[in-house]
Amino acid sequence: MINPENELDLILLSGSDRQTAMKLIYSQYIRYLTAVCSRYIVDDEDVKDVLQESFLKIFASLGRFQYRGEGSLKAWMSKITINETLKFISRTQRIDYTRISEETEEIRDSEPDISEIPAAVIHSFIRDLPDGYRLIFNLYAIEGKSHKEIAGLLGIKESTSASQLHRAKAILADKINRYTKHEL
Repeated sequence: MINPENELDLILLSGSDRQTAMKLIYSQYIRYLTAVCSRYIVDDEDVKDVLQESFLKIFASLGRFQYRGEGSLKAWMSKITINETLKFISRTQRIDYTRISEETEEIRDSEPDISEIPAAVIHSFIRDLPDGYRLIFNLYAIEGKSHKEIAGLLGIKESTSASQLHRAKAILADKINRYTKHEL
């Protein structure tokens, strides 16, 4: 009996019944991969386009996927989706990494308390960041990339990545502080 929530079963099924496996993989992971993609891209139609490209690449490469334990399929698909997202951004958006936001003139060093703030509110604050800040914040804070890795991915200097992250954190801290004071 196949368990569609078990990654190994999905991989094994892809060898014998590819169409069913693809449908199960899609239905199991579409929401998660949509969330991954929408951390970087704000426009819903662009998110759909990137997801379509991502799933095409996932399904075309599924036979070469190496199972390394539960969670490895999800991680592999996330990596493909992030790579497709970055390709889309580099093709369609010109991000000015030198732009300094007026909102970051006063940069705070203290971390705000986010324990009482709903995750959806934090997510909306991140989505509202300027493109470059949002991109670097997600790569660093969510994906765990180093400034050196980010610089390589985006073709920028490490110091630019670090300053963009610093500014993104400052904007987020300000929004969180205003939210907790009921100003937003």
